[in-house]
Amino acid sequence: MLVLTRKLGESIAIDDHIKIRVVQIKGKQVRLGIEAPKDTKIHREEVYAAIQDQNQQSASVPADKTRNLAKLLKP
Repeated sequence: MLVLTRKLGESIAIDDHIKIRVVQIKGKQVRLGIEAPKDTKIHREEVYAAIQDQNQQSASVPADKTRNLAKLLKP
């Protein structure tokens, strides 16, 4: 893990397309601004973990249930 120290208003560049800037420091909280292309997905870690968990649950649905659902959706 790379650990960097930044002051208020300073930023970090990732490749040519992502910039992370410290926009506010209040007590023990730091507010970050992230500039990235619109197609870049950015999530808080707990949201990302929930998305990953949901994806794993969806992938583990038995094939017969998927086929039954597909039959119900056909016109």
